[in-house]
Amino acid sequence: MAIYLRRAFSHRNYLYLIRSSSVLTNPRNYSNTILEPLCFCNSQAATILAFDFLRESRRGFAKGRKSKDESGSTSVDVAIDIGPTVKENAASLMDAAVVSLSRELSKIRTGRASPGMLDHIIVETGGVKVPLNRIALVSVLDSKTLSVNPYDPDTLKALQKAIVSSPLGLNPKEDGQRLVAAIPPLTKEHIQAMCKVVSKSSEDVKQSIRRARQKALDTIKKDGSSLPKDSVKRLEKEIDELTKKFVKSAEDICKSKEKEITQG
Repeated sequence: MAIYLRRAFSHRNYLYLIRSSSVLTNPRNYSNTILEPLCFCNSQAATILAFDFLRESRRGFAKGRKSKDESGSTSVDVAIDIGPTVKENAASLMDAAVVSLSRELSKIRTGRASPGMLDHIIVETGGVKVPLNRIALVSVLDSKTLSVNPYDPDTLKALQKAIVSSPLGLNPKEDGQRLVAAIPPLTKEHIQAMCKVVSKSSEDVKQSIRRARQKALDTIKKDGSSLPKDSVKRLEKEIDELTKKFVKSAEDICKSKEKEITQG
């Protein structure tokens, strides 16, 4: 209250207050003013006017503070939570690496029949080169035999030629409007060579996952400067846990493939 009184009683406001009080207490001096009809001829009226003036002044000061806030003269920085975006991007890159690994390992021939082992074979038919799985349905008859059913019977010869020319060592035979391919047993040298390929693929995918981790950490360092230290550490820990999860997934896939190769 003391602050408002001090502000209200500036020199200019004080003169205005004195003039207002004089008019009310001495109406004869201002008989031509608009206050004469009111006939406030006592000090009580002056007191009322004074307090009304103070109340209006107080409102003015309050409004001034509000408009100052609304004008945006003082800005407040709000830290943006980059955590969800960083984790989503990292998980997307890591998952893509694991999916690519699965696709590559499916091309490796083992002693067991698998429909995906022919997906990488390219067939030339009608002057156009297309993936085998686009023009034929591959299914497993048993653990040692594959069946290849072309969507167009006219492509049967082209399919047979492509499979024989592949490095899988298969020799499919015609069986009506389909091809039947027996999976020969793997030699010891073939098993060792395939295990090395799987091991190399495992290291490659781990490097891809670690690169995705490093990219996420760099983003946190660059864009997370406004975040609290605790939030940064928690986000880095979550990225590390995500990395371990995808590395383990890749290792499990490679171990399963090695087992499939060695045990036939």
